[in-house]
Amino acid sequence: MATVQLKNVKKIYPFISGEQKKKKKKDSDAPEEKKVNLQITDQGVVAVQEFNLDIADKEFIVLVGPSGCGKSTTLRMVAGLEEISEGELYIDGRLVNDVAPKDRDIAMVFQNYALYPHMTVYENMAFSLKLKKVPKDEIDKKVREAAEILDITQYLDRKPKALSGGQRQRVAIGRAIVRDPAVFLMDEPLSNLDAKLRNQMRAEIIKLRERINTTFIYVTHDQTEAMTLGDRIVIMKDGFIQQIGTPQDVFNHPANLFVAGFIGMPQMNFFDANLIENGGKYYVELGGYRVELSAEKEARLRQNGVQSQPITLGVRPEHTDISDSGVVAKVDVSEMMGSSVHLHMTAEGRDVVVIVPTLEMKRGYGMGDLVHFSFGGNVAHVFSKETERNLEW
Repeated sequence: MATVQLKNVKKIYPFISGEQKKKKKKDSDAPEEKKVNLQITDQGVVAVQEFNLDIADKEFIVLVGPSGCGKSTTLRMVAGLEEISEGELYIDGRLVNDVAPKDRDIAMVFQNYALYPHMTVYENMAFSLKLKKVPKDEIDKKVREAAEILDITQYLDRKPKALSGGQRQRVAIGRAIVRDPAVFLMDEPLSNLDAKLRNQMRAEIIKLRERINTTFIYVTHDQTEAMTLGDRIVIMKDGFIQQIGTPQDVFNHPANLFVAGFIGMPQMNFFDANLIENGGKYYVELGGYRVELSAEKEARLRQNGVQSQPITLGVRPEHTDISDSGVVAKVDVSEMMGSSVHLHMTAEGRDVVVIVPTLEMKRGYGMGDLVHFSFGGNVAHVFSKETERNLEW
């Protein structure tokens, strides 16, 4: 059993001595320009705001968001490496706000591996167990079992400098595995690896998850990692949770404009459009092209009492088709990606990307060509101009 609960958790970094006085002096002279999106209070800079999350036993949770959104700070509060300013943290139902990291039954894998350079792989993996005075035969058994799982048995006598980046990361993961933790924390463990190795290690982590029964909390800025690894994803921005859901949920039903633009590659196309309600039916109108929304979307909009209004319309590149009629666009760049072609175009004053499967290409497209694109009412996302919230939710 390894549940984790964060209740109204907040992290405030206090001002450095003299910094607050300096800020007050600036405020008295002239309005201070806002340089960051994080909230600044009398207590200091608020890095994480009212964070609420219940993590089930053996669940794989991914915290994802741009740099500075508070995801690593949240992970470090779970680990005990950062003090919790407000709120409560429970591991297995036990309040651990004031419990030392070594007593939380957690293990953490860092971005920079953090291996001891003078020790062999075996010694690095065994170190924490030696500190706990675990019997030698038990240490040997655990280290060799972890090495077998991670396919690094042949490197046990080597030192970290003789290993590649991927091998070092396996050692760092192995060092955490031998502790048999209740909660496994990973802070951007693949960000230092090249693209090919990152893909391999991502697959290794998925296999590892199947072999060790524990709860995972994984931090990344890479949405591909988030989508492929997580049972649920927590999307963060400026210290706030934007949305929590399964990868499919956040992809198909983004809660707001930020989530819609952050999840998905290439990014979702956005347009200034109009939502029209007429006799209980809903339509989106873009550049003279009108599409009726799906019955499911119409039902949610009706339930929310949504009226006709200007909106931000979102359509994913893979849900957009080149057609004989629809919105007029001018081709800027055509990228051959193998199984598909990415057409970068300009339409309605916006940059647009349309993905066309290679087998469906009727002809080649060059710079300056005029084409039409269309989309179905089941894939159109409608966002409020004022709040940027998805009007369906």
